[in-house]
Amino acid sequence: MISEIVKNDLKPLTLKIDHGYYTTEVLDKLGKAGAYRHHIPSQNNGDLDLFGTIKDMATVSEECMSTGFMMWAHTVCCWYIENSENDWLKSEILPKMVNGDYFGATSLSNPMKYFAGIEDLKLTAEETEDGYIINGTLPWVSNLEAGSDKHFFGSIFHVHKHGETETRDVMAIIPCNLDGLTMKQMVQFVGMEGTGTYSLIFDNAFLPKKYLIADPVQPYLNKIKSGFVLLQTGMAAGVIQGAINDMEKSNLTLSEINAYLDDSPEELKEELEDALDLIESLCEDPFEPGDEFFKSVLEARLLGAEFCKRAADSVMQHAGAKGYIVDADAQRKMREAYFVIIVTPSIKHLRKEIARLEQAA
Repeated sequence: MISEIVKNDLKPLTLKIDHGYYTTEVLDKLGKAGAYRHHIPSQNNGDLDLFGTIKDMATVSEECMSTGFMMWAHTVCCWYIENSENDWLKSEILPKMVNGDYFGATSLSNPMKYFAGIEDLKLTAEETEDGYIINGTLPWVSNLEAGSDKHFFGSIFHVHKHGETETRDVMAIIPCNLDGLTMKQMVQFVGMEGTGTYSLIFDNAFLPKKYLIADPVQPYLNKIKSGFVLLQTGMAAGVIQGAINDMEKSNLTLSEINAYLDDSPEELKEELEDALDLIESLCEDPFEPGDEFFKSVLEARLLGAEFCKRAADSVMQHAGAKGYIVDADAQRKMREAYFVIIVTPSIKHLRKEIARLEQAA
C-alpha cells in the first residue's frame, strides 16, 4: 500500500513539493495505510517494529525526500509521546497522529546541539501552577502549519520558578495554535523547501502542563535517543536508493563511458543492502542502555550520511550535463542527499559525539 501511495499520490506532486508546496495530503494517506504504526506498540498490538517504520520511510524518500523528512519528523513526534508517561497525550493526541489525522514535528535540533555543547538552548520558561510561560525563538522547525490545531511539535526549554535563578530542562509537546506563538517563513531554501519550515517566536506563550513530556528531561532522552537517530536512517536509505535508480536510468544510454566512474549503481546497491542489515540489527532493541550501543547507532547514522555524499556525487556524474537541467532528478537527489549530511545530527556533530564517547570509554 505504501508503494502504491508513493506511485499514485506522491509522484505527481514531487516537483511541486520541491518548488515549495507543503501538503499533508500524502502524510494523511500514509497514516491510513499504517506507515506510522510499526514503532508505536500501543497502536500496534503491543509490537515494536522500528525497522518497519524505517523501511516505509525509505520507500517514501526514494521518490521524494522532502516528504520522507516530514514523515521522519512525524514518526519521531509519535515516538516522543509513546515513550512518555503522559496518559492524556497518549489517549487524545497519539492515536490521531498515528492515523494521519494530526501531524507532528520535532524541534530538537537546537536542544541536541545544546546537549553536545555546540550552542545555547534558545527557549526559556517561567513555571506557574498550571503551566509554563515560554519565551525565545527557534530558527527552523519543519512539518508545521501556522495556527493549525492539528500540528504539534516537541520542544525542550529551560524552566525556572518566579523569583528563582536555578533552572532545569523539561520537554513538552506544543500545538501550533498556542497563544503567544508566532510562526514566520523567513528564508527560501534550495532544497527541502516544501516541508512547512518556520521560525518560531515565543512571546510569553502559555503552555498548559497537560502537554508535558518529561521533567526532568535527561533520563527520558537517554531512553528515546537511539530510536530518534535510527529513524533518520530511513531518509538516508531512501535517497540513496533513489540516486541508484537515477544512475541506472543514465546508464541506459551512457553505460560505456560511465563505466569509468567510481561508485557504480551495482556497487552502491550491494553496500546499501549491507547497511540496511546493520540498521535492522540495531533496531532489535532500540532501548539497549550504555554508551557502546549508542556509539554504534551514531556510527550507523554517520555511515548513512557519508554514503549519501558518495551517492550525491555519483548520481550527478552519471547524469552528466543532463543533471543540470532544471528539475532534473539527479540534481534534486543531490540536494536531498546533502540534507542528510547537514541535518541534526550533521556529519561534524556525529563525529564530535563519537569522539566524546570514545574518550569516555
